[in-house]
Amino acid sequence: MVYGDLQFLDILIFAGIAAFLIYRLRNVLGKRGGFENKSIKKDAVPEKNNIAINKIPPLKDNELKLSTVYEIMPGFDHKNFLEGAKYAFEAIINAFNQNDKKNLKNLLTNDVYLSFEKAIDDGDNNPNFQFYSLVVDSIEGVLIENNIVNITLKIISEQFKDNDESTIIKKQDMWTFQQSINSKSPVWLLSST
Repeated sequence: MVYGDLQFLDILIFAGIAAFLIYRLRNVLGKRGGFENKSIKKDAVPEKNNIAINKIPPLKDNELKLSTVYEIMPGFDHKNFLEGAKYAFEAIINAFNQNDKKNLKNLLTNDVYLSFEKAIDDGDNNPNFQFYSLVVDSIEGVLIENNIVNITLKIISEQFKDNDESTIIKKQDMWTFQQSINSKSPVWLLSST
């Protein structure tokens, strides 16, 4: 049994040495108390009122007003917004000209829909117009009220009628699109023309 007792004694000695080393390391390195500043990752997104805020990307001079939207609206992407606004402008004008009230209802606030519906009923639309070009020229304003973001755009379009490009007319419109700050939908509704 002497041989087994030596192994047990070796284990006790190594355990004692390990305990001593752990004790010394803990004194040298210190221990975590839970109150230290936690390091922040470089690419972490800052938070404001427990809502993740977007990092503001480089904006063109005519887009600078959109920085306000980045500051308060999680998930906002100005490129997607501007492309969507162009698509919505064309879809709304085409639906209006084609008497398509059903599609208009999904793209407009209720007040704007009622005015478009009245114009269609009065025959103020023209189904012969087509788009030639469409540009969002500038962001004219950003207004935030009651958790609703309103973005006003200056849109320049060229349209022609009866498939005759010699009839091209240039139009300038000021349209305002709105969305709730916390909306998960990608759709911005036309709230003013």
